Amino acid sequence: MKNIIIALSILITVGLNAQTSLYDFKARDIDGKMIDFAQFKGKKLMIVNVASKCGLTPQYEKLQKLYEKYKDRGFEIVAFPANNFMGQEPGSESEIKTFCSTNYGVTFTMMSKISVKGKDMHPIYQWLTSKEKNGKMDSSVSWNFQKYLIDEQGRLVDVISPRTSPLDEKIINWIESR
Repeated sequence: MKNIIIALSILITVGLNAQTSLYDFKARDIDGKMIDFAQFKGKKLMIVNVASKCGLTPQYEKLQKLYEKYKDRGFEIVAFPANNFMGQEPGSESEIKTFCSTNYGVTFTMMSKISVKGKDMHPIYQWLTSKEKNGKMDSSVSWNFQKYLIDEQGRLVDVISPRTSPLDEKIINWIESR
């Protein structure tokens, strides 16, 4: 009986502390509209923190190319502008949106600017970076354009380095795998 009580208390604690799915979250897009991440159920998802004044900013072009190739095959990209690294995303939402559409023709989902590190880290990034919350792994956002891969059930699969191209074979193979 004691073992059953201990097991139940562990399950309850894990259930209260861990969010098992990205689909538990909502956040504002770049236009201020609330996005329920449950809308991505059944799709593979790449979440990436972005910045307009970074040496890696040209990755927007590759992200857009990746999105165009796979958007009709159950793949989505959700980009979160963040100003956490050397002030490389100083603009407002409207400035960021204009920059991305004018320079890179971005049509994938762009979210409102958030923090991806520190005390004011957005709850989605708390989930992405904490094994206790995502059930998979701990990580920290090391720079702009770090990529998080989420499977069709809303579970974290992998973290991809900021310097890794969005068109890297590892990412393509993951998207194309069933």
